Amino acid sequence: MTDDVRNIVLGVIAAGISASLGWIARTCLWRRKLRRKQAFFGLPGNSECLLVVNRDASGDGSVHRHDVFALLELSALIKDCSAHAQILSHDIAQQGIGERTEFCVGGPVSNRRMAAHLHSLLPGVKVNTDPEPGPDRNAFQIGSERYRVEKGVAEYVVLARLTTGQDARPVFLFCGQQAITNQAASRYLARNHEKLARKHGDSTFCLLLKVINSQAYGPDVVELVADVTRAAQTPAPAPRNSHRATG
Repeated sequence: MTDDVRNIVLGVIAAGISASLGWIARTCLWRRKLRRKQAFFGLPGNSECLLVVNRDASGDGSVHRHDVFALLELSALIKDCSAHAQILSHDIAQQGIGERTEFCVGGPVSNRRMAAHLHSLLPGVKVNTDPEPGPDRNAFQIGSERYRVEKGVAEYVVLARLTTGQDARPVFLFCGQQAITNQAASRYLARNHEKLARKHGDSTFCLLLKVINSQAYGPDVVELVADVTRAAQTPAPAPRNSHRATG
């Protein structure tokens, strides 16, 4: 074997070893990332979860298109975790908390299960469910602060990850003032779950998000208003301050 041939063979072998090491490193990083994602969502491989969907507040029994889009966003996350989802209407979803990971979409008016979760898990979050038009319709009260809707300009949504015990699966809540805010919260979670996992780990958190100018930007422009976990878990006192939404 000449020196040139030997050098070519050695080069090919070195390239093969480098490629193999690179593939192994990428595979290890991918698996580590997947395990962290599965832990955050409580979705180990081949596990099952619930997607609890509301009904359009119009009362015709349909699901609002923005809530359908929210379900699609969440379905992609579930698929990435190699898990499986069961979609149930809010009025037939009857199981305890923590048995399976749950994604609950919609406000308490259109989602009976959301109303139950807010009452038992987030007593500091109150939603004005008065059907009569007025400035406080659909407004949030969290602690002593009130957040009103300015439709199409500034709307709020609660995004929460809740657990009831060490081995319990989490419940994710997407409770918005308008259907488009539910989609915005699901998209926010899809884009920021790694950052949220680093910050909160597997603990409970409750975030208040503001969707800005949805009439122009849809669900894409979202601002984190505050981490309201402590206030949301404490029964709300009598309201003192009132905030109008601003764009």
